[in-house]
Amino acid sequence: MKKNLLLLIFSFLAVQLYAQEYFPNNESVPNKTMNFTAFTNAKIYVTPTQIIEKGTLLVQNGKVIATGTNVTIPKNSTTIDLAGKSIYPSFIDMYTSFGIEKPKRNTDRTPLYDTKRIGYYWNESIRSEVNAYESFSYDQAKAEELLKAGFGVVGTHVVDGIARGSGTLIALNNFDKSSQLIADKVTNHFGFTKSVTTNQAYPSSLMGMMALLRQMYHDLDWYKKGNAANKDLSLEALTNNEKLVQIFASEDKLNSLRAAKIAKEFGLNYVLKGNGNEFERIQEIKKTNSKFIIPIDFPAAYDVADPNQADQMELKDLRFWNQAPTNLKVLSENGIVFALTTDKLKKMEDFRPNLLRAIKYGFDKTKALEALTTIPAALLGKSNEIGTLKTGSLANFVITSGEIFDEKTTLYENWVQGNKYVVADMTAKDIRGSYDLTINNEKFKWKIDGEVSAPKSEITTADSKKLKSKLSIANNWISTIVKPNDTTKTSFTRLIGYIENTQDLSGKAVLFNGSEVKWSAVKTAAFTKAVDSTKAEKNNKVMPITFPNVAYGNVKKPEAETLLFKNATVWTNEKEGILEETDVLIKNGKIASIGKNISDASATIVDAKGKHLTSGIIDEHSHIAISNGVNEGGHNSSAEVTIQDVVNSEDINIYRDLAGGVTISQLLHGSANPIGGRSAIVKWKWGASAEEMLYKDQPGFIKFALGENVKQANWGITNPTRFPQTRMGVEQVFTDYFQRAKEYDLAWKKYNSSGKKGKEKAPRVDLELQTLAEILNSERFISCHSYVQSEILMLMNVADKFNFKVNTFTHILEGYKVADKMKQHGVGASTFSDWWAYKFEVNDAIPFNGPIMHNAGIVVAYNSDDAEMSRRLNQEAAKAVKYGNVTEEEAWKFVTLNPAKLLHIDNKVGSVKVGKDADIVLWNTNPLSIYAKAEKTIIEGVVYYDSKKDEENRVAIAKERNELIGQLLQEKNKGMIMQQPKKTEKVEYHCDTMEE
Repeated sequence: MKKNLLLLIFSFLAVQLYAQEYFPNNESVPNKTMNFTAFTNAKIYVTPTQIIEKGTLLVQNGKVIATGTNVTIPKNSTTIDLAGKSIYPSFIDMYTSFGIEKPKRNTDRTPLYDTKRIGYYWNESIRSEVNAYESFSYDQAKAEELLKAGFGVVGTHVVDGIARGSGTLIALNNFDKSSQLIADKVTNHFGFTKSVTTNQAYPSSLMGMMALLRQMYHDLDWYKKGNAANKDLSLEALTNNEKLVQIFASEDKLNSLRAAKIAKEFGLNYVLKGNGNEFERIQEIKKTNSKFIIPIDFPAAYDVADPNQADQMELKDLRFWNQAPTNLKVLSENGIVFALTTDKLKKMEDFRPNLLRAIKYGFDKTKALEALTTIPAALLGKSNEIGTLKTGSLANFVITSGEIFDEKTTLYENWVQGNKYVVADMTAKDIRGSYDLTINNEKFKWKIDGEVSAPKSEITTADSKKLKSKLSIANNWISTIVKPNDTTKTSFTRLIGYIENTQDLSGKAVLFNGSEVKWSAVKTAAFTKAVDSTKAEKNNKVMPITFPNVAYGNVKKPEAETLLFKNATVWTNEKEGILEETDVLIKNGKIASIGKNISDASATIVDAKGKHLTSGIIDEHSHIAISNGVNEGGHNSSAEVTIQDVVNSEDINIYRDLAGGVTISQLLHGSANPIGGRSAIVKWKWGASAEEMLYKDQPGFIKFALGENVKQANWGITNPTRFPQTRMGVEQVFTDYFQRAKEYDLAWKKYNSSGKKGKEKAPRVDLELQTLAEILNSERFISCHSYVQSEILMLMNVADKFNFKVNTFTHILEGYKVADKMKQHGVGASTFSDWWAYKFEVNDAIPFNGPIMHNAGIVVAYNSDDAEMSRRLNQEAAKAVKYGNVTEEEAWKFVTLNPAKLLHIDNKVGSVKVGKDADIVLWNTNPLSIYAKAEKTIIEGVVYYDSKKDEENRVAIAKERNELIGQLLQEKNKGMIMQQPKKTEKVEYHCDTMEE
């Protein structure tokens, strides 16, 4: 054994020199030696699962030389006896901005549409060339906070931009700066935030950021193949950093799913930095197969003592406070690999209490230790250096009084690369307990409690009067100041003594009159920690998670049913018209049968006598359920972005739409630019994921826009800078882009048909022009925001010039003026029933617009373009009867079959027909009545809204709110830190809404 140890030591000496040993040493005494330090008789956690009882840890030159129970200790060793104490690997935080100055925000508010940089990527939020180590400066004060919390190594990077550049790995070595840098480039960082240093207008939305990332990866691939004529330092850096650990700061459960989607598209492997709300979508999170970095920044309790303020709180926020401590447990139980981070903590002192709280809520202690040691080490590819106490690892470890995740445990020392940082005095003796105190023959009772290193004193006289006293201890010297009973005296009695043992204390006393006497104290009872019943930590009852985890969410995801509606008035929207007292059978998500006296033994019978059954309402133009921006207005064309990336499956407006009988909506980009983004056709499957809501195999659509919005006439900008600024400029934008798209498409067709793929330079993939080329090839349809007749005619002329058709004019409030031209072009109309005069370009709008276009043979739909109107589209349809004498059947088609036709999905939805999707609504009366209410809204055979269940939900929500408020009031009674209630302000998007 000894021979093997000597050989091991020799090999280390042969290959391992001091890091950067040429650094000048300006200290009076050299601080580096070749001696060993042996820590003996400790409980050593070599890894979270490899534990050695009464073991020895041998350290030299910042490295672990050996660990075990039979380690031979060399002669030139300093031995430290740690009997009764434990040694753990120091923690690792792989996601910080430690030592990095916060980037300064660009104060120039004038939007920039180009870049001022030369030799870098065209968008200034792509900052992949940034290297954290080049701007790193060791932060001694912050390092001490981390050391006290048990951390020995941190990964750090510049938190700015979408592609943020490389991160570095730093040892929290306060004593040897030459060893602090473990790896200069270890990680490569990305995120969904625009750089604060740029005033470039693009991207201005989340969907724009996702599109930019896609374009960046396409450009990277093209660049790596040698197709570019110029050098791009940003793409060069991306290439050089490809083998680094790729970390994506998603900062939200839904954004994690979005980042994972991009990773899958490009064959990437992101480590996702989450938010702490992953438990709310755990099954979708699990399906990503991603590894995570998770913060433990739990929300403070809300002060809801004021009922008026409590009423401002949304249930989802109250729930999140209640459920957040379970996140780590849920992640762990679902087999998700994750590391922990201190990121987002307001103060480092909250780290340990939050972690202990998570453990109390079921997070396994071994998993907790792994998340702080072996997992981050493995994710960083540094398992051979950090995260364990195996031979050859860095000597990064903490010494504790006991089990590290026990509330009573004290962290004494944190050693980093063999350098000791003292957190608490390990030699301090525990003098806590009850004593008989004698000062100059006068008897007292003395109680000492508090913490070992910060004890508290309570002295009582023989006649049971309490004296004020203050106790301090340092290097086993005890000092106590006692205030006299006589309040007129300003002098104090001072007790001083050295602790020989903890049973009998003694020393010198200096009385208030200055005379010196002896004092002694004999322990009469051992210390017992008092349990404050008001602060006894009892877990709050955790509320069940719903899908989504907001008010009116489903405790269990609803499933398809076999339903038989008996004796309904059925609005078929087919040649059969309206059928009285008719049965409809729904089976396997489809309409299985329509007729009289239908029976099915497996079906749930619904008595629909006196009620009306219709197909679900389809809203052709909506902006609800979109995350972080309905407009990407940074450029005059944003054809590369798609709403499908940013569907917000948790928007309460989805539930409200279902309550109004809406089953399908087209979510459109706004009207900030002539060529907007691609749309998303969704089925409102409340509780499902965004991906599950997307209409399967949906036809491609894109939003175009005309009028005031796109030329920035009503933006409130004093000096608008973006082209176009006139209506004729808008026409030129269309002509220019379609000409470019035509040339782009021809270039690719030529390349693909040349037979020389891989032998000649390929055209650059341009997502914007690729999308526009799809329009030219009849693979994508245009829905165009429009008002004025001259512009309506203009776009049809542009379409004729490039040989494509405009699919839908939406709004189209002057459509009645050009209905004949629209019919000739073959375009449909999606309009408002009776909106007018809300801005200058709609002054000529009339409520007869829809019926006039309908009578001209145009497919006409009524849309909402508004979160409030979308749940009353049945009443909007009724206005076609009022203003245009349209029959009730035809008016109902304005919000069902006709929008289905405009969206090219009428083969599956829009009418009650055997074989079509079972997207239906049961109304209590004629759906065109102002008294009509949806009793059941069904999508593909699944009941997503039920009016009776809605009533039950309201009662349950009130009960849950009261229970959560009760828990919060108890927290306040315990003296916990509280925060003021906050009302969540939700932005309802409209066509012209721009993100701040």
